[in-house]
Amino acid sequence: MNKKRYAVVVDLRLCKKCGICSFICPKDVFSTYGDVINSTECSGCKQCEIYCPDFAVEVIKITEEE
Repeated sequence: MNKKRYAVVVDLRLCKKCGICSFICPKDVFSTYGDVINSTECSGCKQCEIYCPDFAVEVIKITEEE
């Protein structure tokens, strides 16, 4: 069975540290200013990616073999 995991990538050239991703994330993946602090908790909902006004966040699905 494959376990779903997600990588959360923030393009620091685009990010203006608005904190929307931190506010919207249900799993507390981000710090207050948009730094990724706990990507292992990401559920892949992509709310951070959808609501980022600068298109600086990308959620990438990673599948691991068990």
